[in-house]
Amino acid sequence: MKGRRLTLAAAALAAAVLLLDRLCPPPLERLSDLSVTVSDRAGAPLRMFTSGAGTWRLPPAGVVAPVYLDILTAYEDRRFFSHAGVDPLALARAVGQNFGAGRIVSGASTLTMQVARLLEPHRRSWPGKLREMARAVQLEARYDKRTILEMYLTLAPFGGALEGVQAAALAWFGKSPRELSPAEAALLVALPQAPGRLRPDRLPEAARAARDKVLARAAAAGVLSERVAREAMAEPVPTRQRPFPDAAPHLADALRARHPGAVSVASTLDGALQRQLETLVRRELPALVEHGGLAILIVDNASRAVLAAVGAPDPHDDSRNGWVDMVRAVRSPGSALKPFIYGLGFDDRVIHPETLVADVSTRFGDYAPANFDRGFHGELTVREALQMSLNVPAVLILDRIGPSRFAERLKSSGARLVFPKGTTEPGLPIALGGVSINLLDLTTLYVGLARDGEVAPLLFEPGGATGPVRRLLSAGAAWQVRRILQGTPPPSGLVPAGEVSLRPVIALKTGTSFGFRDAWAFGVGSRHTVGVWVGRPDGTPSPDRYGRNTAAPLLYRVFDLLDDATSATPGPGAPAGVEPIAAHAPALLRRIEAGDPERRPLTLADPERLRLVFPTPGLVLDQEDFGDGPRATVTFSAAGGRRPLTWMINGRPLEASESKREATWRPEGPGFARVTVIDAEGRSASADFQVR
Repeated sequence: MKGRRLTLAAAALAAAVLLLDRLCPPPLERLSDLSVTVSDRAGAPLRMFTSGAGTWRLPPAGVVAPVYLDILTAYEDRRFFSHAGVDPLALARAVGQNFGAGRIVSGASTLTMQVARLLEPHRRSWPGKLREMARAVQLEARYDKRTILEMYLTLAPFGGALEGVQAAALAWFGKSPRELSPAEAALLVALPQAPGRLRPDRLPEAARAARDKVLARAAAAGVLSERVAREAMAEPVPTRQRPFPDAAPHLADALRARHPGAVSVASTLDGALQRQLETLVRRELPALVEHGGLAILIVDNASRAVLAAVGAPDPHDDSRNGWVDMVRAVRSPGSALKPFIYGLGFDDRVIHPETLVADVSTRFGDYAPANFDRGFHGELTVREALQMSLNVPAVLILDRIGPSRFAERLKSSGARLVFPKGTTEPGLPIALGGVSINLLDLTTLYVGLARDGEVAPLLFEPGGATGPVRRLLSAGAAWQVRRILQGTPPPSGLVPAGEVSLRPVIALKTGTSFGFRDAWAFGVGSRHTVGVWVGRPDGTPSPDRYGRNTAAPLLYRVFDLLDDATSATPGPGAPAGVEPIAAHAPALLRRIEAGDPERRPLTLADPERLRLVFPTPGLVLDQEDFGDGPRATVTFSAAGGRRPLTWMINGRPLEASESKREATWRPEGPGFARVTVIDAEGRSASADFQVR
C-alpha cells in the first residue's frame, strides 16, 4: 500500500512538472531577435543590422574554434556534458563558500544556468538563483547539449552592444570565431564575466588580467600547455572595436525587407568591387554640387547579376538626402532613351546607320525640338546624329515609328514609365525626356543592348527569380546601336593622347533632363554595363552640370575598376542571324525627311545634286529658333554639289564652315531673306524665308 502511494505521488509530481513545463515554456524570444546579415556572392558579410533590441546579436554561424570551446568549458563548467543543468558538486562548493562568507561569492552557475539567465534576465538573488536552476533543468529536458551551447554562444554579452561569440570575434578581432587563437579565445571566455568592467577598449589592463587568469586555469586543467599559455599571455589585447560591415546600405535594406524573418540574406554583389566603388564615390563627393547626389549600378552582362550598387554617396548625410535610394527614384531620362528609338527604327527598316537625316529647325505640329546647344547641324547620317545625340533626328524617327508604339515596347520589356499628370497618351517629347523612369530600369534596358536585344529583370540574389525574357530589339538592331555608340567620343580631357587603347571599349550614351536636374551616363562594355545618375535628390537644378561633363567622366572611372576589353582587343562581329541589310550599308543611301510619312516618303539621295538642306523655301523662323543672347545665330546647310561651296545671304557673302557645307548667319531683325549656295561648277540652290 505504501509503495502504491509513493508511485502515485511520483506520478502526480511528474504530471505537475509536465504541466508546469507546458504552462511556462522557456522564454526564447531573445533567440529569435537576431541581427540580420546581408552577404556578397562569396558569402562574406556586406552589411549587418542590429537586432530589435539594438544589439549586435549574431548566431554562431557554423564552426567555432575548438580551443575556444575547450577553454570555455574548462573555465565555466567542467562537467557541462555530464550534468542535467545543475552541477551538484559545484552547488555544494558554492553553498559552503557563501555560508562561510555570509554573502553570495559563488553562484555555481553552469553554462545551462547562464543560458537561463540570458533568456530571462533578473537581479542576482536566492529566488532568482532557484528560478535559474529550474529553468536549467527544463532546458536540459527539452534540448540537447549542442543546442544549449549554441544558445550561450548567441546570447553571451561581450561588452557594449555585442552579444554572441560571432559578433565579439568580428568586433574585437575582425575574424570568424572559427579562427580564434588561444589568447583571443581566452579573452572572449573572460568578457562575459563582467562585460562592462572588462572591455579592452576602455580598461585594457583589467581585460588582460582577466584573460591571463582564464589562460592559467586552462593550463592547469590541461587544455593548454604551459608554453602555449605563456605565449598567449604575451600577446596584446585589442584596444578598439572594429566597425561592422556597412556596404551597399540601400540595396541591403531592400533585400532585408524582401526576406522578413531571415537572419542571413545572400546577394549577387561582388564585395571587393562594391568597396572599390564606394571608395571611388567618396573621392568624387567634393566635386558634386551642394546637396548633390549620385547613384551607380554595375551589372554583369552574361548573368544580368548586379555586381555593385550605390544609391547615394552617404546614406547618413541628411544635407544630400542620403536616405533616398536614387537607383529606384523616378527621374526624367533626358536623351537616354534615344538609342532604343534608333534601334526600333532599324527594326522597322525606317532608317539605316548611313541614312541621311536633316538636323534643321523642324516643327511637329506645335512641338519644335531644339538641340542642347541651341544650334542645328544640317544634313548628316543617322550614325552621326545618334553619336551627337541630336534632338530633331531622334524626334523625326520617333514620329515615323510612333511614340505610343515605342512606349508600349519599352513597357512590355519591363520598363516602368511615369508620364506627366494629365497626359492621356505618349507624345513625341518622350524622345527628349518627356517621361520619367529610374536608373534600375534604364540600366536594365542597356543590359538588353549588351544581350542582343533581349531584356529581363536584373538579379540581386543568387538563384533568384529571373523573370520573363522579352525581346526589345532584334539582335541586328542591338548590334548596330552598340557599334554606333562605341564611336561616341569620350568626354574631352578624360583620355590622354596615346592611352585610348588602354581604356575599355564602351558604347556610351549620356542624357540631361530639362533644367539640368538629372545627368545620366550609360556604358555597355564587353562584360559589364554601367549606369550612372548625378543630380540633386530634391529635384532642384544643377546649372552647367550635364551628362557629358558630369556623369560620363564618372562612368569612365567606374570602368577603370573593371576588366572589360580595350580597343586593343579585337571586337566581336555581328551576331549570328543578322540580316545583311542590318550589317552592311546599301549601295544607295536613303534620306529621311520631316513631314507626314504618307506625303513625304523615303527617297534615294543623289549625292551629285546641289540642294539646300536648311532652310527650306517658305520657312518661317521664330526668334526661339536662333537661341538667346548676342551670339544667337542660325546655321544653314547644304548637301551634294562639288566643293568648295560659296554662301550668300541677300547677295552678301557668308562665312562658311571648314567643310563649306554649313554657314552661320546672325539676323539683324525681322523680315524676309534669301539664301543661296553655289558649288565649284556654278550650280546653285536658293530658298526664300522669313524671320519673325
